[in-house]
Amino acid sequence: MTRFLAAIFLFAIIWSAQSAKILVNFPMPAYSHFSLGFRLAKELADRGHQVTVINPYPQKTPIKNYKDISVEEHVEFIEELKKNLFGMNNMGFVSNINFLLMMCSNLTERTFINKNVQQLLNSEEIFDLVITEHFLNEAHFGLAHHFKAPLVVVSPGAANSLTNHLTANPSPSSYVPNIMTGFTSHMNFWQRTTNFLANIVYDGMREVIMMPIQRKLFKKYIKSDLELDDVLFNASIVLTNSHISVQDAVPHVPNMIEIGGFHVKPPKKLPDDLQKFLDDSKEGVILFSMGSNLKSKDLKPEVREGILEAFSKIKQKVLWKFETELEGAPKNVKIMKWLPQQDILAHPNIVMFISHGGLLSTIEAVYHGVPIVGIPVFGDQEANIAAAASKGYAVRVPLKELSEEKLSWALNEILNNPKYRENIKQRSKLMQDQPLKPLDSAIYWIEHVIRHKGAPHLRSAGLDLKWYEREMIDIILFLTLVTILLFIVFYIIIKKIIRSCCRKKQVKVSRTKKNK
Repeated sequence: MTRFLAAIFLFAIIWSAQSAKILVNFPMPAYSHFSLGFRLAKELADRGHQVTVINPYPQKTPIKNYKDISVEEHVEFIEELKKNLFGMNNMGFVSNINFLLMMCSNLTERTFINKNVQQLLNSEEIFDLVITEHFLNEAHFGLAHHFKAPLVVVSPGAANSLTNHLTANPSPSSYVPNIMTGFTSHMNFWQRTTNFLANIVYDGMREVIMMPIQRKLFKKYIKSDLELDDVLFNASIVLTNSHISVQDAVPHVPNMIEIGGFHVKPPKKLPDDLQKFLDDSKEGVILFSMGSNLKSKDLKPEVREGILEAFSKIKQKVLWKFETELEGAPKNVKIMKWLPQQDILAHPNIVMFISHGGLLSTIEAVYHGVPIVGIPVFGDQEANIAAAASKGYAVRVPLKELSEEKLSWALNEILNNPKYRENIKQRSKLMQDQPLKPLDSAIYWIEHVIRHKGAPHLRSAGLDLKWYEREMIDIILFLTLVTILLFIVFYIIIKKIIRSCCRKKQVKVSRTKKNK
C-alpha cells in the first residue's frame, strides 16, 4: 500500500509538471479561423493540459480538459458582413484594407466587452500560457500581460505584412509580396514597384487608422500602467499556418515557426450515400465548394447558369456545396448543403477541386494531391491561387470573368493536361515529408514555451530597434547627407579653384596688355 501511494504521489508530481493551464483566444466568427484554434486546443486538452478557449462556436458536447468562453454573439455581427463578400471583389486595395482594419478593430472590442470575457478578466484565474490568433487584433496581446503569462501567437496565414512587424521578420518588397496584391515572389519591375508602395500604404494605414484604436482598447480593458507598444512585441513564438509546399520561400526569424497543414486530419468514413456516389463515379468526381464564408447561392443567376452549362458538357460527376435547392442542375451534378471536405478530397476518385482559394482549402488540396480551379474573391485568396498557378497545380478563373466559356476551358485544361496532377502530387510529397507532423511540431513549441516560461532566446534583436533603424533609413539618410555635404564642399573648392585660375589669367592678360 505504501508503494502504491508513493507511486500515485510521484505520478501526481509528474502530471502537474506536464499539465498546464492554457488560455486560447480565437474570437474571429469565421469557422475557417476557429477550426485552427480548435485543432490546437483539442490536441492540448487530449494531452492533459487544462484549456480555456474564447471562441464564437462553443461545443455542444463537453470535452475533457476543454472549457468554452463563448462569444457567439460575434456570429450575428459577421453574418451581415458575409452578405457582401462577393462585392469585395470589386473593391480596391485601400478599400479592402480599410474594411479589414475597421472590422477587426470592432471585433477586438466586442470580445473585450463580452460578459463572459469580462468575468474571466475579473476572476482569480491563473494561466501558464496564453495563445491568441493574430488577425489585426493587437490589443488582445494584452491578455498575456493581464494574466502574467508567456504569449504564443498563431497566424492564420503565412509570414506576411500583417504579422512580420511583431517579430521583426525581414520582408523585402523585392520578393516578399504583400498579401493583398495577389503577386508571387517572382515580380517584374512594375509589380515590385506596386508591392513596395502597397507595403507603405498598408503600414501607414495600420499605424494611422488601426493602432490608435488598439492602443485605446488596451488601456481601456487591460489594467496596467504600461502601453500596448510596451507589450506588443513580447510574443514568445509565432506559429504560421504555412509550409513551403504551398507558399513561396520567404525569410523566418527563429521564433516564427511554420505549422501549415496541422489542421488536416486522417480521413473519416463517409456517409453511405456519399461513399457510393464517389465509388461509382469511375470517370472521376469534381468537388466544388466556395468555403465556409462565401455562399454559392449568392453567385449571380447568370454566373450560376454558365457554371451549370459548363458542367453539362463533361463526363465527370460534380459534387457541389450549394446552400439551397438548385433547379436545372444536369444529371451529373449532385447538390449538397454541407460536405465533409477533407474526407472527400481524400477519396481516390476526386480529380479536381473548384475552390475560392481559401488557405485551408488550398492546403487540403495540396495534402491530398488534387489540382485546383481557383475562383478567388477577396483577402488572401488571390495570392493563394496565384502561388498555386505559378507552381503548376492550379488554373485561375477571375470571378469577374467567370462564364461557361472560361470555366469550360479551365475544366478541360486540368482534366486533359497531366502536368497539374503531377505537380500537385509532388507538392503533396513535400508537405508530408517533414521530420515532425505539423501538429506535433506546434505542440512541441507550445510546450517548449511552457517549460522555459517564455522564449526570449528566440527573440530577434531587430525588435530592439526602431522601424527606421531596422530598415537602415537613418543610415541611408546619414550617408545621403554626408554625400550632399561632400558634394557641396567639393563644389565650393572646385568653384574657388576655377575662380582663382580665372583671376590669375585675367591678371596675366591685363599685364600683357599694359606692357604693350
